Parts: sequence; C-alpha cells; structure tokens
Amino acid sequence: MKIETMAIRAGYQPKNGETHTLPIYQSTTYEYTSSEYMAHLFDCPTEGHIYSRISNPTCGFVEDKIAAMEGGVAAMLTTSGQSANLLAILNICKAGDHIVSTGTIYGGTINLLAVTLKRLGIECTFVGLDDDLETLQKAIQPNTRLVFGETIANPAMAVMDIEKFAALAHNNNIPLFVDNTFATPVLCRPFEFGADIVIHSTTKYMDGHAVQVGGVIVDGGKFDWRNGKFPEFTTPDPSYHGTVYADYGAAAFVIKCRMQLMRDFGVLPSAQDAFLLDLGLQTLPLRMERHCRNAEKVAEYFANHPKVEAVTYPALPGDKYHALQQKYLPDGCSGVISVTIKGPRANAEKFLNSLKLASIVTHVADIRTLVLHPASATHRQLTDEQLVAAGVNPGLIRFSTGCEHIDDILADIEQALAQID
Repeated sequence: MKIETMAIRAGYQPKNGETHTLPIYQSTTYEYTSSEYMAHLFDCPTEGHIYSRISNPTCGFVEDKIAAMEGGVAAMLTTSGQSANLLAILNICKAGDHIVSTGTIYGGTINLLAVTLKRLGIECTFVGLDDDLETLQKAIQPNTRLVFGETIANPAMAVMDIEKFAALAHNNNIPLFVDNTFATPVLCRPFEFGADIVIHSTTKYMDGHAVQVGGVIVDGGKFDWRNGKFPEFTTPDPSYHGTVYADYGAAAFVIKCRMQLMRDFGVLPSAQDAFLLDLGLQTLPLRMERHCRNAEKVAEYFANHPKVEAVTYPALPGDKYHALQQKYLPDGCSGVISVTIKGPRANAEKFLNSLKLASIVTHVADIRTLVLHPASATHRQLTDEQLVAAGVNPGLIRFSTGCEHIDDILADIEQALAQID
C-alpha cells in the first residue's frame, strides 16, 4: 500500500461483524481460558496482552500502523516524545556508557542527553551536523552505544545527512537512532537510508490537532544485536524468566524495551489517547502536503521582506541544507520555518505580539499556525554556547505554518511586520 492508504487502512483490520472504526479497549485487564495460556503469553508477548501498563489492543493497532508507515517491523507507543527518547536510549545504555549526538537538536533532548542522563552515569558527546566522517569518528569511544540525531532539527531546520551518520554508526557496530518528528514518514523514512531505530513525538504532526501528548519508538528490524557489543540481547534476562531477547528476531529491540522498560516505567498512553492519535494519522498525508506548500510560500515571503534578517527553510533554493532536503525530503520539509527578525530582541517579541491569526504557544506542528520564541521558551535552559550549537539566536522565531488559507496567513504576517519600526 502507498503511505496515504496505510495512514487510513493499516493497523486495525476489522473482522466480520466487528466495528468499522478502531475500538477503544478501555480496560486494564485481560482474561484467559487457562493459567497455561497466560504463561504462554509471558513467553510470546507479541501474541496477546498481559496488562495495560505494558500493552493495550487499541495502542497495539496504532503501533502496527506507525510501524507500517515507517517501514519498520514493530513499534511501541509512549506517553511523550521525551519518554520515547529515554526508553529507547535506556534499552541499550547503562551507567558508564556513552552516546554520540548531533548538537543541532531540540533543546529538551539536549537537556535529557547532557544533564539528566549524565546524572545516571551516561555521558554524551555532541558533534557538528556538518562534520565529515573522519572528524565524527574522533567522538566515538570504546563504550559508545549509539549515534543520535534528528531528520529535521528543531528549531534550526537543519537537515541530517542520514547516510553519513548511518555509516559512522555501522562502521563502529552500533545503531543509529533518528528522531523523525518533523519529517514524519510521509516526507522521509529514515530506515531507507540506514537508520536502525526511529523515534517520534506523536504530539506533533502525527496527532496534528494538539489533543494528545505521546511518543513512539519504531524498530527497523535490521540491526544485528548479536554482533558481540550488546550482551543484554544475547544473555538471559533474570528479570524476565531468563528470556534471551535476540531470540525474538527482527523485533527484538521493541520487545526488550516493552518487557523490561515499559513494564518498569509504565509510560504507555491510554487507549483514548491512542484512538485520538489514530484519527490524526488518517489525515497525516493530506495535512503534510498542505503544511509544506503553505510553508514554502511563507518562507519565500519572509526571505523577500526587508525587516527579516534571515530565513532557514531547506526547501528554499539558497538554503544551506537545500541539497540534503532534495535528497531526503523531496516532497517538502514540513511546515516549520526559522526566521530571524532584524534589530533587537524586542522586535521579535513585538512581531509575535502583533500576530492575530497565529497562536503563541509552547507547541509546534499543529493544523493551526503557531509561533514561538525559542530562546525564551523551549530553549531557555540552554547556555549561550548550546543555543548557538542548536541554531538558536535571540531574534529567532519558530514559525509553524498551519493549514489555514495561505492568503490569511500571509496577511497576518504582513500586518505584524508593519508594527515594527
């Protein structure tokens, strides 16, 4: 199936006489015909549900849909994008381990990698997105467990050369994790370029309507966990009756993540939230097309306005990352634009405060047009050096172009810019 069809038809497949739309399984508990069958599920967790802290049928159908759309073999929903990042990393990292990440990523993720995980004994080295392989290799240590990056950086809008970072990871027998939130599988499928694990904040475009907070981990199913560097996949797990996770085959990463970490952290979203997410997924291809076309016109307008200092949007022909956008995101690079207003920081604030249609919110990738000043909001915890590394400066505005009529969006921008002296 094409991705437009998968967005509607993948996942839930009703049988004769069953509900046409995805049902909400509002239950914590599942009943079995015998204790032997219950025991069987603990050995074969993909064949049923044990408890809704670990899995739920509604969540399961949505996980199957997202895995299909990304071209992966299995997926696991979480209660936020950050919990998806955390569980994915902790699935293969422990105290004393090391991560390599691009520095141009979401500020909250920088904080997770540089501060919170450091408290747990996991160190992170940040590298330049544009560094060559020889330079990147210098960041790899004997205890490096993974390489991490974002397809489209939030909010810098820099495009990751996925194949380059996949080569870095695989040359060292470690996996590449890619946060694909801004691109969505509609615009880019990182598994096709060598990624091993894909992560999303489903709160953003996948939902698209700001009605649920969630995340997802998708397993590409191709990484060799038996390569000698990951004994946690090849030795018995005493916390789960001696299971050897590599024996589960292609979906070993997600199964281990669910049976160890989801079991212990319990960050599975509710069936209601999964149902709402599924509604968003059904229209994702339609919305992404509109987001991209609107954003291209907005970016061009900003680029030609005398009160704008700089615009970062990879679909613009003169953008630094235009060639990578053409390679990895030929159908568009989302609705998010980074724009810097000329003059002091107060000019950026005045522009935001003068907008009437666009909403000032701590959110992005909504069906509505949204704006944010990252330096004083999502990235305010970063040092000046980290802000620069993340592609953020005091006058930068993250402009998330919605699906309203383009004429109305442009009119709102025009009148707001007119308020700046």
